[in-house]
Amino acid sequence: MRFGIEFVPDTAFWQTVGHGILSEKYGFDFIWITDHFNNRNVYVILSLIANYTDRVYLGPGVTNPYLTHPAFIASSIASLDRVSGGRAVVGLGAGDRVTLGYLGVERKKPLRAIRECVEILRAFFRGERVSYQGEIFNVQSASISYKPLRKIPIYIGAQGPKMLALAAEIGDGILINASHPIDFRFAMEHIKKGLERAGKRKEDIDIAAYTSFSVDENPEKARKAAIPVVAFITAGSPKIVLERHDIPEEAAESIREALKAGKFKEAFSQVTDDMIEAFTIYGTPEDCVKKVEELVDIGITQLVVGSPIGKRKRKAMKLISEHVIPKLKEEFRG
Repeated sequence: MRFGIEFVPDTAFWQTVGHGILSEKYGFDFIWITDHFNNRNVYVILSLIANYTDRVYLGPGVTNPYLTHPAFIASSIASLDRVSGGRAVVGLGAGDRVTLGYLGVERKKPLRAIRECVEILRAFFRGERVSYQGEIFNVQSASISYKPLRKIPIYIGAQGPKMLALAAEIGDGILINASHPIDFRFAMEHIKKGLERAGKRKEDIDIAAYTSFSVDENPEKARKAAIPVVAFITAGSPKIVLERHDIPEEAAESIREALKAGKFKEAFSQVTDDMIEAFTIYGTPEDCVKKVEELVDIGITQLVVGSPIGKRKRKAMKLISEHVIPKLKEEFRG
């Protein structure tokens, strides 16, 4: 069982870097930094954290090949691997339609784009001069002047059935953006199909629960801290996910419209208990351990603690370090 933590670099550089340094001290194995054009640059943040850590693995969680060409991703990750002494990983996803839409970028054939990106990345990482003619990407006799220090694990962010199967087929790991057992049971069905297609075993990949997580000694504080994140998750969830959790599409649409209009207080006020239960792991450390245990039983091999983490991030990280990680490691060994 491995443990990751996700940070959104939307505050001063030193704050995210400081949290990254603490993450290693607190026993996390992976640090994932989100990649959005409107926040601090993901590779600058990762490089800074690399300079102040020794053990933890580091990578974008996740980047997409529509805004960042696979050649640039390869160069950035290989550089990070060198800077960190061989600790880089890459989280790759098809991007968010809303975010891409801000820049007028079409999210064309996401399954094909991810497959092609993975093939191109691996060729660059092997140090090859790459010529590749795909449906989405065209590379003509290109290379980078250095290789990473070791084979770079490629994790693929997935929620839908086809992307889950593809991630299992071609990825080294899967980042499943969900928090509820229902979603992971659904995911495992399709992961199994991808593994069978590739002739792989479940042990060949790292299956990560990329959760929204909120912990506090006071469960009500943990719940309240999760509300803004749950609002955005609900607004961005496809119809099939909402139906799985019996959340009316009209309720999600109402939150979506309020967020688009910048009416955040109105949007947050519409978040229901059902939405919080569906889209986050929250409560006391003991509550959170019980919820994660269910996911471990289903088959996850990495827990990623994602936004908000808690009302006070550093306090929440310490609680996870002292009361969640040790308990889960103990049970996993048992």
